[in-house]
Amino acid sequence: MSAIVDVENVTKIYEGGFEALRNTNLQIEEGEILALLGPNGAGKTTLISTICGLSSPTSGHIRVAGHDVVTDFREARKLIGLVPQEINLEPFEFVINTVRFSRGLFGKPRNDALLESILRDLSLWDKKDSRIAALSGGMKRRVLIAKALSHEPRVLFLDEPTAGVDVELRKDMWALVDRLRQDGVTIILTTHYIEEAEAIADRVGVINKGEILLVEDKTALISRMGRKEMRIELTESVSEIPESLASYDLTRVEDGSALIYSYDTRGERTGITSLLKSLQEAGIGLKDIQTHQSSLEDIFVTLVQEASA
Repeated sequence: MSAIVDVENVTKIYEGGFEALRNTNLQIEEGEILALLGPNGAGKTTLISTICGLSSPTSGHIRVAGHDVVTDFREARKLIGLVPQEINLEPFEFVINTVRFSRGLFGKPRNDALLESILRDLSLWDKKDSRIAALSGGMKRRVLIAKALSHEPRVLFLDEPTAGVDVELRKDMWALVDRLRQDGVTIILTTHYIEEAEAIADRVGVINKGEILLVEDKTALISRMGRKEMRIELTESVSEIPESLASYDLTRVEDGSALIYSYDTRGERTGITSLLKSLQEAGIGLKDIQTHQSSLEDIFVTLVQEASA
């Protein structure tokens, strides 16, 4: 796959000197889903706004399908759909007119069949003749998505699209995202629901304090940085870890009823067999054993903490 979005050495400094983006480089491949993760204020929305042409970079270059977002703005913007965090809709306009108007803004010919398909996919068709003010918050967010899709973009930005949306709407939304990906649409999303990013993203990018910490295949990242923990429930509590077990990466839970063993699944040996033997030799009885694999959320928290240290 080739990069449809190319961010090259982009810095964004606001009036007053705040550096929101610092020498940012990012290549987004055509047809992929990229999850951009970062704490509040990390620069996610600034990066999206700069790619979409809503904010100009202080330095550096951004191209969408080869079109520079500053010098060739119109051609670049035609390819982009944006679902912003903020719900900013004309409250007294009808749903169908709102979506139809967005399509017209990009010079697209009227296509009622396409708009009907989009509204049906978003469970909005029965609301097409409703005024925006009469919709719930979740339905208004669906209208934002319909607007973003109305001109048939090849790159879709979803900035916290499921914020304040109930579980049913979220499921419908991700089903639509999957269908768009199958049609070749490139999707970039920011979300606080990291389990969603883990479920649907191809690659994960982590940004903090305006810097991209990494961009990596999701599965490879979890494999590379993920660790497993084994919780060993004991038949009798221990007040401290015996000296004979000091060579193992063990921690004792607060009440001493269990030990936690951390190990790297990539290693040739996990050390579990020798640990269990050493526990037996130390006279420690086992009641139960449970394992836990590091999730994308665990990795994200670790990366941000290390970067902030």
